[in-house]
Amino acid sequence: MAKAIKAVSTIVSKVEDLGHDTKRFTLVDQDDWELPPFRPGAHIDVHLGNGLVRTYSLCNEPDDDRRYVIAVKREREGRGGSSFLHDCVEVGQPISVSLPRGGIVPNPAGTNVFVAGGIGVTPFISVIRHLERRGQSNYALHWTSRGLPILRDMIVPAIEAGRVRLYDTTKQAQPVVAEIVGDFAGSGLAACCGPAPMLKAFEDAVSAWPEDRKHIEMFTPPKVPARSDVPPYELYLSASKKLATVTPDVGLLGTLDALGVEVPVSCGGGICGACRTRWTEGPPIHRDRVLSPAERQNELIVCVGDCAGQRLVLDL
Repeated sequence: MAKAIKAVSTIVSKVEDLGHDTKRFTLVDQDDWELPPFRPGAHIDVHLGNGLVRTYSLCNEPDDDRRYVIAVKREREGRGGSSFLHDCVEVGQPISVSLPRGGIVPNPAGTNVFVAGGIGVTPFISVIRHLERRGQSNYALHWTSRGLPILRDMIVPAIEAGRVRLYDTTKQAQPVVAEIVGDFAGSGLAACCGPAPMLKAFEDAVSAWPEDRKHIEMFTPPKVPARSDVPPYELYLSASKKLATVTPDVGLLGTLDALGVEVPVSCGGGICGACRTRWTEGPPIHRDRVLSPAERQNELIVCVGDCAGQRLVLDL
């Protein structure tokens, strides 16, 4: 039995070439119905055919409920998803996407500080538009880019109001992340999305902060070891009543694939959440960067998951 994958049928209503190897895609219901709701900064998995699934942040705000807007930068050294969208996707083309998931919950009382590098600004654009629509100004965005940033047209009021600090790294040094977030150590929410050095600096700066006051979005998953370091364990799928042994050379995801179980996988590195699956017996080993401690009590990101015991039971 394959896992039921909820999907939303959309069509591409607009494709905008923004320059700098970036395109913006607008997806709508073919009959202009409202699309499933989402939180600010949520993600969708875009199904591109031939098993290719990629995850992108929604740029528009939740109140803009008749479209999904994503911005995609061509990653020439990537895994093919961005190139497919740039080269093959046109207006009028049908595209299946997942239900939106995740997102960022702004702090209603304290200040929200967002640190972004380049295209990493996409989830924060959604949050900022959400806050601006509600007349809330308790945030600051620090945004680095090479030259003028793309997508700035989506947050013009915020820029004009002085709530966005732009850093052109062709003319000035990278900002010191620890200094940006340091003023908010006592209260508020800090979030970051950008290249690896920026994320590392951010993680170091907020390492002692409570988990519910820091948020990290990653472009690229960490490298996953080819071989698991966990001893073999029994895997039982309670819905399909399938049983197998997970060995270090095959791993959990490879075993599910061998059993013919369809689990949506996008990043393959534990950062997008596409393959989150309910578990009922374990305990599992969590290596993801997605689930909260509470969510880990009953969910597992299987692309990087394992079992710390002799038996793992998944609701598949």
